Amino acid sequence: MKRLPVLLTLLVLVLAGCTAAGDEPDEREQQEQESETPAEQAPAEKTPAGKPAAARWQPKPGLDWQWQLTGKLDPTVDVPVYDIDGFNHPKSAVTDLHRRGVKVICYLSTGAWEDFRPDAAKFPKSVLGRGNGWEGERWLDIRRTDVLEPLMAKRMDMCRDKGFDAVEPDNMDAYANPSGFPLTAADQLRYNRLIARLAHDRGMAVGLKNDLDQIPQLVPDFDFAVNEQCAEHDECDRLTPFVRAGKAVFHVEYELKTDEFCPEANRLRLSSMLKKWDLGVWREDC
Repeated sequence: MKRLPVLLTLLVLVLAGCTAAGDEPDEREQQEQESETPAEQAPAEKTPAGKPAAARWQPKPGLDWQWQLTGKLDPTVDVPVYDIDGFNHPKSAVTDLHRRGVKVICYLSTGAWEDFRPDAAKFPKSVLGRGNGWEGERWLDIRRTDVLEPLMAKRMDMCRDKGFDAVEPDNMDAYANPSGFPLTAADQLRYNRLIARLAHDRGMAVGLKNDLDQIPQLVPDFDFAVNEQCAEHDECDRLTPFVRAGKAVFHVEYELKTDEFCPEANRLRLSSMLKKWDLGVWREDC
């Protein structure tokens, strides 16, 4: 009779242990459950402040677009996407395009200095390299992220505050040009990913401008691509990784006729058009 309480106690402990073990899935079961979780249910991306980032615009292949960087803005072109200069247009211009059902991309030069920008004096001479072929522009020493990151962050703030949906950062291939600095491919990858992060941290999409050689490494970091003259140089197929990832490729030619590049561009599902070098209003799409 004195042993009965002890036996009952042991029985209760054994049953409790079995129940606890049954509540925890084994390691294999847990891995299977995690592998079946769809990507859409992944944790929301976090901003530096720790708040979930707003859902970014994700342009799909084949969208028509207008790219106008000079002249008085014509908002009446019947396309769903505009790419305009971030400095030269006020918030009201972006708002007007939004009212027309248009997504708007903010053009910025992130890899070259421009002497005509309002923040030009904030760039120290030590980061200014050789000219990039355009008047008043010089390549930047993209290794100097200590200097460039805060400057580019302020430019991204400007795009966000004006209401832009995305950013087109230009001159993203300094390492492949005579910049005046001993830049490497690794330097370029690091800098391009920094630019992508600055845009994403502010809830904006971002496009990879040209830089064809690094597309395989950078597709995951960018939401779309912007390309000039891939047809003229017979290299449009190198943009296929973006299309396969469901990401738009906004493409222009300057020297060819539309019947010389549109059939191939359409086959590759590029968003292609013919523009003049000044990137004014005129366009002829595919």
